[in-house]
Amino acid sequence: MMMNDVIELKHIIDAQPVKGRADEVYSIYNPATGKIIRRVQAASADDVRLAIEVAHERSEAWRAVTPSKRAQMLFNYRQLIIQHTDELAQLISQEHGKTIDDAKGEIARGLEVVEFCTAINNHLKSDFTAEVSSGIDSYNLRQPLGVCAGITPFNFPAMVPMWMYPVAIACGNTFVLKLSEKTPSCGLRLTELMYEAGLPAGVLNTLVGGKAAVDVLLQHPLVKAISFVGSTPVGESIYREASHHHKRVQALCGAKNHLVVMPDADLTQACDAILGAAYGSAGERCMAVSVVITVGDETAEQLIEQLAPKVQQLRVGAYHEKDVEMGPVVSQDSKNRIVDYIEQGVAQGATLKIDGRDTSVGKGFFLGGSLFDHVQPTMSIYLDEIFGPVLSIVRVKEYADALALINTHAYGNGAAIFTRDGDAARHFSMHVEAGMVGVNVPIPVPVAMHSFGGWKRSLFGSAAIHGMEGVRFYTRLKTVTTRWPSGIRQGAQFNFQGGKDA
Repeated sequence: MMMNDVIELKHIIDAQPVKGRADEVYSIYNPATGKIIRRVQAASADDVRLAIEVAHERSEAWRAVTPSKRAQMLFNYRQLIIQHTDELAQLISQEHGKTIDDAKGEIARGLEVVEFCTAINNHLKSDFTAEVSSGIDSYNLRQPLGVCAGITPFNFPAMVPMWMYPVAIACGNTFVLKLSEKTPSCGLRLTELMYEAGLPAGVLNTLVGGKAAVDVLLQHPLVKAISFVGSTPVGESIYREASHHHKRVQALCGAKNHLVVMPDADLTQACDAILGAAYGSAGERCMAVSVVITVGDETAEQLIEQLAPKVQQLRVGAYHEKDVEMGPVVSQDSKNRIVDYIEQGVAQGATLKIDGRDTSVGKGFFLGGSLFDHVQPTMSIYLDEIFGPVLSIVRVKEYADALALINTHAYGNGAAIFTRDGDAARHFSMHVEAGMVGVNVPIPVPVAMHSFGGWKRSLFGSAAIHGMEGVRFYTRLKTVTTRWPSGIRQGAQFNFQGGKDA
């Protein structure tokens, strides 16, 4: 429905569009223009309860569907996503601001997880051991939990949801998805495509809501598992509350990803890699490189000599403009927060080589790339996750100093090293305190058959997301031990069956 050229969105419950019943109405902006393009009335607590109850009602029937039939539906879904990639990318770019190519890349990474899930028969295979004792066999099952829920961030409105619900649904669960109020349109459209692919009504329910909606998901007894991607303060709170209510939790949180440049690195390769990793998607990625540690002053000087002009020349603009490399940040509040961090960096004594505040592009929420040198580990721009196009360069004398800096930081999401030295690369990979490591790879996001997850304050809960970690998270293990009556040739025995037959 159109209201003064603003589209009104609805939630999807039991495969039907539903208007929210909360008092709050979210305005959704196009960050490139600063104008409101969509609105959605928030889901109320009762709306969320209804979605959970619908998912619960459908859970028994869905878990009874064979994994092969679930896989076939996901094959259909994959094809629909491919057919609608241009449409989905437009929705992402309109609401987030990232370039069309970046949006398509996001969709492709989410699609990898859907493709992984089409092999769910193989992923759910069990172990079998014959003759664990005389005439007794033992095997494992992985069974669905029931109703699962996901809470997703604004910065990856396609990829992060697709890291969650396809795995859960492939494993036989039903799902309630709570989208970010800043970028909900792509997630809602993906839900519609899931139903076009043949998903039975009520298996996936998708909402947009605030704290009241989240609290219901965390506390409702029918919800068995919570998946979350977002900031560390929110993720830690969700982990504590959901755990208190006896739910499984995987909460993937903040980051301060470091990239070490060794003196022997190919600096041209490193410079190009850093440029994309730091400023792609306007730095609004939990795997963005926000700190470069240079080993030796000469390395720093040579790197900055190449990097600074490229940062200065970044082509900033709206997603639909030709050859744009970086779009706006998602909101005026985000822009204000990033500018405040730049001001803190200057006040605390870092050298601002390139000032992204000087960019004047259109009327949207634009910033250029900022580059700091001589950043110290006590500064806020080093310690905090800025979540914007701001890169800090920290100079150290030795490799050991670089490793120590990373390992003592509160976050441990990703880390990378650029070097030609295999020994240094291997030592870094083995000893760095981070969950994802890159060697001459700036953003080491694992592909779908592996799993994504950080260490320290970047992850709450023991489970990483997607891959086999995701399958294990969305299922529970059952071990069955069998002995058939035909094998019992004597009366009852009351002693433990051990010894020679064990």
